[in-house]
Amino acid sequence: MPEGVKLFTGNAHKKLAQEIVKYLDIPLADATVTDFSDGEIMVQINENVRGADLFVLQPTCMPVNRNIMELLLMVDALKRASAGRITAVIPYYGYARQDRKVQPRVPISAKLVADLITAAGTNRILTIDLHAAQIQGFFNIPVDNLYASPVLLDYVEKKYNKNKDLVIVSPDAGGVERARAFAKKLQSSIAIIDKRREAANISQIMNVIGDVENKNTIILDDMIDTGGTTIQAASALKEKGAKKVITACTHAVLSGTAVEKVNNSVIEELIVTNTIPLDSKTERCKKITVLSIASLIGEAVRRIHEESSISSLFV
Repeated sequence: MPEGVKLFTGNAHKKLAQEIVKYLDIPLADATVTDFSDGEIMVQINENVRGADLFVLQPTCMPVNRNIMELLLMVDALKRASAGRITAVIPYYGYARQDRKVQPRVPISAKLVADLITAAGTNRILTIDLHAAQIQGFFNIPVDNLYASPVLLDYVEKKYNKNKDLVIVSPDAGGVERARAFAKKLQSSIAIIDKRREAANISQIMNVIGDVENKNTIILDDMIDTGGTTIQAASALKEKGAKKVITACTHAVLSGTAVEKVNNSVIEELIVTNTIPLDSKTERCKKITVLSIASLIGEAVRRIHEESSISSLFV
């Protein structure tokens, strides 16, 4: 890796940061991110960054508000230390589901967070599988929205595509484009779950559109939070005669009792990436397979520094 590139990280996902710098063959840049006695976050950059091309890794996952604040303070500290360019590497972008007004008198939180990150002094954003693609337009700086599909695709192709009875399932109408692109690579058919959401984090499966009888099915989504939608979708597929139900997603939010729900469901395997750090309980779950996106992020970092094409990663 050429000189002048440094990757910093807060406390959100140090393990992923270590994997990325190993791929890039550079040391992890030295910064202290801790607390004052009253709970305020204290950031100190412990090395010279003047004129350097800097990357700050910080998924804004749980605890969301703390991780966002760590990111903002690190960017501000680097800006004031005369950094050449600052790229915020946000594998999981928190508040992304609040991307529009769905009822009166509610905030568009995804836009507010984008404004905060930009105002702190960030020059560029690198993220993975934004929940809503239009969030790229909330920033007035360049945004590289990577796709985890090559990582998921490689695993699925090796393990499940030996025979031609595979069906890629979109858990809702909004995910059809994602499912279609994935199925095209595997030369598989697709199905769609028609659901009706009655309240936040609660959904009811209504119908399965497509042929899944005696098929191995893979439910493909960008994130799994409480697990309710995915588990109901899996049950609906089983009722329609699916042989196996596998689930794949980029962001394993898995809040509340999601892991227990997955364990007690008809889902045979949950394939996720490590955009979000998983706790030890989740990692021990035999149904969950974690794939690393460190090489994907590392290659994107290298290409951003060298001013070369990132889109060619997904051709």
